[in-house]
Amino acid sequence: MPSYTVTVATGNQWFAGTDDYIYITLVGTEGCSDKTLLDKPLYNDFERGAVDSYDVNVGESLGEIELVKIEKKKYWVQDDWYCRYITVKTPAGDYVEFPCFRWLVDDKEVALRDGKARLPQNEKTSLGKQHRRKELETRQKIYRWKEWHPGFPMSIDANAHKELPRDIQFDSEKGVDFVLNYSKAIENLYVNQFMHMFQSSWGDFGDFERIFVRIKNTISEYVMEHWKEDFMFGYQFLNGCNPVTMQKCTKIPDKLPVTSDMVQDCLERELTLEEEVKAGNIYIADYDIMEDVSPNATDPCTMQYLAAPVCLLYKNTQNKIMPLAVQLHQTPGEDNPIFLPSDDKYDWLLAKMWVRSADFHVHQTVTHLLRTHLISEVFGIAMFRQLPAVHPVYKLILPHIRFTIAINTKAREQLICECGLFDKANGTGGGGHVQLVQKAMKKFTYKSLIFPESIKSRGLESQEDLPYYYYRDDGNKVWELVKSFVKDVVGIYYDSDETLQKDVEIQAFVKDVCSFGMQDLDYCEFPKSLKTREELTEYLTIVIFTTSAQHAAVNFGQLFLGMYPDEHFTEKPVKMAMETFRKKLSELSREIKARNEGKKLPYYYLSPDRIPNSVAV
Repeated sequence: MPSYTVTVATGNQWFAGTDDYIYITLVGTEGCSDKTLLDKPLYNDFERGAVDSYDVNVGESLGEIELVKIEKKKYWVQDDWYCRYITVKTPAGDYVEFPCFRWLVDDKEVALRDGKARLPQNEKTSLGKQHRRKELETRQKIYRWKEWHPGFPMSIDANAHKELPRDIQFDSEKGVDFVLNYSKAIENLYVNQFMHMFQSSWGDFGDFERIFVRIKNTISEYVMEHWKEDFMFGYQFLNGCNPVTMQKCTKIPDKLPVTSDMVQDCLERELTLEEEVKAGNIYIADYDIMEDVSPNATDPCTMQYLAAPVCLLYKNTQNKIMPLAVQLHQTPGEDNPIFLPSDDKYDWLLAKMWVRSADFHVHQTVTHLLRTHLISEVFGIAMFRQLPAVHPVYKLILPHIRFTIAINTKAREQLICECGLFDKANGTGGGGHVQLVQKAMKKFTYKSLIFPESIKSRGLESQEDLPYYYYRDDGNKVWELVKSFVKDVVGIYYDSDETLQKDVEIQAFVKDVCSFGMQDLDYCEFPKSLKTREELTEYLTIVIFTTSAQHAAVNFGQLFLGMYPDEHFTEKPVKMAMETFRKKLSELSREIKARNEGKKLPYYYLSPDRIPNSVAV
């Protein structure tokens, strides 16, 4: 009698194990086994982190195993179980891997395909085609689009984290991390002690310094020592947490009527302001998006204010970026003066602080929330709706949207909701942050997500003209490594452009992102179809880069790029491509580490060993 050996791996998450009954059915091309209870007498099966093996006896050979069906039945109380994978050893001694990496909840059956990735047009059996169709039909019922606010990218249809599908909720360990990290931030920043200061005027600079007194590291101490100085103010535009606002100034705008005489003492090359512009030494940061955004009015006893500044910047002879002029609002006039470095010390410092305030709001709401968190959620929802688990692109991008939908749902539930933390501690709370996203969406384009293009659009692509722009330099290198890896994977599964065009699932994924996720907004220019492998490579590079490197550059890291602990791919060519990718990332990490040696302000946000795989915080 033929016998198959089934090996079952349980997850390592807290409460991943189960005491419920687990049944298995093997479905082959020549028949299927009876439903078999996986159980060893007097043995604790399916404990957390366990790998258990069982024999499944059949009357005759089943042929090639196409599906493994798992069914969980309640033993005492309902007990969720996380299955990592199942391996089947055939009577001939061959091993077939069936990746799972999902939770089994309630008394439901889950059918798994083997780990080999397949395009829809390459399915050979009716069973395989039927399984793909049913999987997507089921997913489309539970992963539904919803508009959280008009003018926003679409999000998941869930009002709370507990309403999400179990497979995309934080596992217990990650949920605890979220609570601990939140509590740690509150503790470190004394937010409980100083919360009243966020909704009232600060008395002196000592208030500011006491907020950060417990953050102790070399960089923070250096910044605290020099934060009032012009060179530090300028450096933040290059390598701070929002290094995307500065652009080359090709003409002094009419709305900022700065004359050469006003700034002549700051120019170091014996050139006029107009000549410095022509020489490419003048830059500008324009926060026009802040104009008419409502300030926080949630506390009727406290007036809060917002600025929409224009800041002129100068590259001096040491190639440092220095502030040259600041105007706090968009319309020039007697009530809107231009502040200069030659002004009173504290007038100039306060003008720079208002620029930093505006930069903070744009960073938090546009650069961080919209352009990493919300767009990553769009990619994730469309992936679950349109790509079955056997599709190679699903396997490729799944690690990069891990927990993204969960963290965004938590944010809508606790942080950016009405009466959330934003309302209590942010100048755009109470609705201004919503206005900012709505305004930013009108300028949000697909092309702006292409990292080299986004740098070029701001006129900052030249390393010779603008040295020390490490965000650009490291970002370009990471972009190219990701693109090279994606190109390798695309080449394994798509042998021609025609193969891509015939892939109805990938075309549906791209269309879902544009037509539903981005609400079919014409000005966003997201593609509705892909015609060439180069287009697909670029698209997937955007997905991976945005959800990993770009988020790391404007946030901070935990899980790392290139690490794929859940092995959704089983084919050797893809595993070789992953290994090559990891080696190149390690080389870049070493290169960045060597460059940073001895620097008082090292830049490591885009070092691959500090880039999280996904938007999960």
